[in-house]
This record gives sequence, structure tokens and C-alpha cells, in this order.
Amino acid sequence: MAVIEIEPSKGGLSGTLEVPGDKSISHRSVIFASLAEGTSKITNFLTGEDCLRTVDAFRSLGVEIEQDEDELVIHGNGVDNLNEPLAPINFGNSGTTARLMSGVLAGLPLFTVAYGDDSLSKRPMDRVVVPLREMGAAISGRKKASLLPLSFDGTTLRGKDHNLKVRSAQVKSSLLLAGLFAEGETSVTELGQTRNHTEMLLPQFGVDLTVKGSTITIKGGQRLRASDVHVPGDISSAAFFIVAAAVTPGSELTLKNVGLNHTRDGIIHVMKAMGASIETDIHSYVGKEPVGDVHIKSSTLTGATIEGEMIPNVIDEIPIIALAATQAEGTTVIKDAEELRYKETDRISAVVDNLNRIGANVEAREDGLVIHGGGTLNGGTVDSQGDHRIGMMGAIASLISETSVIIVGKECINISYPSFFSHLDKIRK
Repeated sequence: MAVIEIEPSKGGLSGTLEVPGDKSISHRSVIFASLAEGTSKITNFLTGEDCLRTVDAFRSLGVEIEQDEDELVIHGNGVDNLNEPLAPINFGNSGTTARLMSGVLAGLPLFTVAYGDDSLSKRPMDRVVVPLREMGAAISGRKKASLLPLSFDGTTLRGKDHNLKVRSAQVKSSLLLAGLFAEGETSVTELGQTRNHTEMLLPQFGVDLTVKGSTITIKGGQRLRASDVHVPGDISSAAFFIVAAAVTPGSELTLKNVGLNHTRDGIIHVMKAMGASIETDIHSYVGKEPVGDVHIKSSTLTGATIEGEMIPNVIDEIPIIALAATQAEGTTVIKDAEELRYKETDRISAVVDNLNRIGANVEAREDGLVIHGGGTLNGGTVDSQGDHRIGMMGAIASLISETSVIIVGKECINISYPSFFSHLDKIRK
């Protein structure tokens, strides 16, 4: 495992950054363009390892995809002209690829086998497999197909009304994709709103769907049309620098061209509730996705309670919110976030272990965290445990620690933010 040592900041952070393309939109753009008829161009594509797994999956199915840095040209031939792969498809560490592609592979008239790395092979797949089987999917695998590897023996799917038992945009998207291949209508009713990029982006590729309240309905048999997509900056990546500027004294930072979808901007609302000085300026739209700049100044933070409807909107940002809370006055409580235990790592345990190791006072709950703020971080070692968001949390912690922080397993950050360390160097005074 690669190791990096990061010294504390000698002054505030300053300047302007443009974070990489949104991970969720990058995945979905590749999937929709690969299923479409015609040539699509995807610009500002996130070239992290997870998104490239989705690219490789469709190359395995015979789709011609050209890449020039962060630009993709995808030559789609439609769903009827995908090829049966001769070898298993490797999803790597990408949970998004695994769950969304399950909805695709379940409906294709092909036999496919898919697997992942050690971490992904421990993450639950039954949340997508069970409802897909209810649509008629023929899926087999370990422990009643609850874990990868999985095999998909393409069958005719039947439309179905799904009432989700978990709040998951990945499950919702997987079932909507399966609905494109199914006979009749498929509807998905959510427990509460999750990120809505699938519903926002599918119409751009010519798909008709309806959204009424918490229910999305899609008709099977629709053909996707090629479409160009410019991917906005990823707010989940921006979150690390939002917090960095908020907690590092003397900082003033601008993040340009960030996606500000209302189902993803919880980090801004949470940080403002804690007292952070943040302004947003929406200046354009990519399709229906709002894009704008985020301006952050260092400020004094206070503890907060984060729970309920807010959690799905910040589920990926909780590690860096926990770091911010260590610098806040008072106690921060995070509830209803048990989903964190099923990420790349058990993120509740990973956050507690690593922040306490460098001097914080954090307690684990079954469904969240209690962070006692106002203390000083000593520095030390953060073990990423192969989780990109834990690695980046540790790197930002170094800025406000008494001594340097050593990040073990820094290579995992390439999953979502390959340019993270160069961007961090750029804004340090």
C-alpha cells in the first residue's frame, strides 16, 4: 500500500479549484449512451477507477468507447446489438457499477458473469437481486445471490410495482434500467427522496418516464437515443475542500462549476447549519442539472444534529462532516445512517477509529456517530482501509493537526478523485 505524509497548513487555503466530474452522472452517462443508438460524447467524465469499471463493462458487451483524457466518445448500437462476453465482467470496487449493471444484465438476452474485488464481494447485492427476481430475472450467486460473483441468464422481464425497503438511488436506478427491458410498466416508490440523476438524465436520451411524488414509472421497450453530456463537478468531491476551507483559519476558497442538484447539496445545508460561511451561485444548467460556484470562508462552527430526511442527501459526505464536527463547539450527533456500514468499508467504524487515533473524541452508534467537538487533533496515522472517502478525510485532517498525518493506502483516492493531492497542494499558501 502506498503511503503519503501531509504536513499541517502554515496558513489559510486560497484560490480557485474545479473539482472532477460527478461520479454518479459519469456512471449513468456511460450506461445510457452505451444502450442508445448513435454516437454520444461525454465531456468532463470522471476518470476515476470506479467509473472506468462501467466503461470496461460495456466494452465487454461489445460497445466501442473511445477515451481522450476526460472525454469519451461512445458508439452505441442499441440494446439489440450487445454481445455476450466470453469472460466474466470485473466490477472492481465499484458498488455503483455492480448495482446499476445488474439491472441491465438481468434484462439482456445474454449469459453474463460478474465479480468484484474483496471489498465489493462483501457488500450486499440482495437489495437489487430480490426485486429483479420478482420481475423474472434469472440470477445466481453466493449465499442465494446476495453476494458477488453473480451470473445473469437473460430472460424476459415483467414490469412490476416496487416499494423500496431501503433508501438507495442505486437500487432505484437498477430497477428503472430493468424496467426498460421489461414487458409493461415498472414503477419504483421510494421511502424518501434519493439522488435523482437517473430521472433527470434518462429523458435526455429519449426515454419517457413520469415522476409523481415519490413514485417513478417507466414503460418497457423504449429505445434510447444518443445524446451528448457535459458532466458537472462532483459536489461529493467538492465537500472535502468545502470543509477544508471552513475549518482552516484564514481560508477563502472558490470551487467552480459544481453540480448543485437539490438531492445532492446537503453538505452545503449541513455546513451552513453549523455556522460555515458558504455562498452558492448557480450560473448554468447541464440538461436539468443546476451548475454553479461555491465560495467558502473559514468560520467558527457549532455542533448540530443530522438525521432523518437529511441523511440520504449527505450519506457520502458524513466522513468529512465528522471531521468538521471535531472542530465545532459542542456535540454533533449523526443518526439514521446505518447504510454507512455497507459502503467500501464499515464507514462508521472507520471514521471513529481513525479520528480517535489522531486525537478526536468520537463515539460510534449502531446507526451513526457522536462527535464531541472543540478538541485539538494531534496528527498521526490514518488507515484508509481502501476507502477513498476515509483517505481524503485523513488528508484534510492534516491541515488542522498539530503534527503531520500519514495516510496509509492513498491509492484508493483514485477511485473518485485522481487529482486530489495536486489540488490540495494548489490551494495551500
